[in-house]
Amino acid sequence: MLDDAAWLALTAVLTVLGALWTVRQGRRHGSAAAVRGVAITLLPAALLLTGTLRLGTRIVDAVVDWATSLVFNPLLWFGVGLAGLSIVLFGVSGAMAARRSPEKDATTDPKKVSRKKRDALPPTGQPTKGAPIIDDDLADIEAILKKRGIT
Repeated sequence: MLDDAAWLALTAVLTVLGALWTVRQGRRHGSAAAVRGVAITLLPAALLLTGTLRLGTRIVDAVVDWATSLVFNPLLWFGVGLAGLSIVLFGVSGAMAARRSPEKDATTDPKKVSRKKRDALPPTGQPTKGAPIIDDDLADIEAILKKRGIT
C-alpha cells in the first residue's frame, strides 16, 4: 500500500489537475461550469482528509481479488449456479401458485366461493318469493350449505 507521502502527492496532483480543468471550463462555459469545477477539484483533498481515499482503494482491491478468484475457483461457480437455481425455483413456484384452479381454492377454503356460484344467488337487498333479505356474508354461507346439500 501507499504511505502517507504518496497519498499526499496523489491528492496534490489531482487537485492541481482539477484546478487547471476548472479554469479551462470556466473560460469556455461560464461561471456555473467554473463553480462546478471547483467543487470537483476539492473532492480529492476531502477524500484524503476523511480517510475515504484509502477506503476506496481497499474496496477496489477486494473486488479485484474476488473477481480473480471467481475465474479460478470451481466452488465459487457452484455457488453461483445454486443461486441461479434458487431464483428459477422461486419463479416456478410463483407460476405454479398462479395456475392453481379456483375450484380447488373453493374446496380448500369454504369462505371462498367462485364468482359463478355467487352470481347464481339472488341479489342482496331484493327479496324473492318468500325469501328474506340476505347480505353478502349470509349469501356465501348459504351457497356453501346448498353445495353440501344442507337446506
